[in-house]
Amino acid sequence: MKTENLDYTAGSNTFESYVAYDEAKSGKRPCVIICHAWAGQGESDQEVAGNLAKLGYVGFCADVYGKGLRGDPTGDNTHLMKPLLDDRAELKSRLLASVEAAKKHPMVDPSKIAAIGYCFGGLCVLDLARCGADVKGVVSFHGLFFPPNLGPQKEIKAKVLILHGWDDPMATPDQVVEVARELSEAKADWQIHGYGGTMHAFTAPQANQPDKGILYNETAAKRSWKAMENFLEEVLA
Repeated sequence: MKTENLDYTAGSNTFESYVAYDEAKSGKRPCVIICHAWAGQGESDQEVAGNLAKLGYVGFCADVYGKGLRGDPTGDNTHLMKPLLDDRAELKSRLLASVEAAKKHPMVDPSKIAAIGYCFGGLCVLDLARCGADVKGVVSFHGLFFPPNLGPQKEIKAKVLILHGWDDPMATPDQVVEVARELSEAKADWQIHGYGGTMHAFTAPQANQPDKGILYNETAAKRSWKAMENFLEEVLA
């Protein structure tokens, strides 16, 4: 397994990606971009990149905060995330820069890019689909759904898979219906998998704040990963 850190830029800002791929395999291959949760790119994202590399992809961990800017996985990272939630145009610019950086990697087939994201990263990948980024599909794990409101929504070309804990207080059933309506109006090819009895951050083993609606769920984590595998096999074939 080959891993490396690579810098890329958006405007005047520098970002640091983490890339993983199987050295034993020759030639270019599809790439899956991983968009991080509110704490910033960390070990969990890098582990996902490695698991994706084992499946035959290049795993590319994006960075939308900036090189060296990382939060606390168990703390309050509002100060890092909120500026980008308040400025979705800037978030869009940084996300598109990550796609372009991934496409330029020598092991990546630039015509076969997908993106997955967790929590805040789930919102990020939906924004990639919304803005017409050159990606074949996106997967949102326990993501946030509210739209960027950057003007009229054009037709969404990327296929969309949303993997959602039904008891997630950060994305209520009404918001699930609303994002389905949004995607339908944009003529997207979409799927939503709702996991009953499942809260926010259900893929994160360290998540253990049920009083706040945040809790790991091993069954939902396994089911959602398998759903993602099947989806990637379809969109990156």
